[in-house]
Amino acid sequence: MHVHKDDMVIVKAGNNLGKEGKVLKVFPNTQRVIVEGVNIIKRHTKPSQRNPQGGVVQKEASIHASNVMVKCPKCSTATRIGHRLISDVVSGHKKGMRLCRNCGEMF
Repeated sequence: MHVHKDDMVIVKAGNNLGKEGKVLKVFPNTQRVIVEGVNIIKRHTKPSQRNPQGGVVQKEASIHASNVMVKCPKCSTATRIGHRLISDVVSGHKKGMRLCRNCGEMF
């Protein structure tokens, strides 16, 4: 998946178009992500030991990963993600890095 946990993303489609937030959780099997402050739903809960008051709780619901794009930390724009193998000088092992398709910044 092109989105990882703790990535800053911009919503590019749906009711929350244009909102930005941090990815809290990723579900690779269903291609869905939970983004902080995006797709807020109201959940009616009964009183329990964990929540003795009960009532209406607001929380983030998941959205499809195709509706978000990663925000580049350098150029601050929504970007597609490229991949490049970089060899470590000390150990000689190759490591996969993600890069911005707009400015070429690796992250």
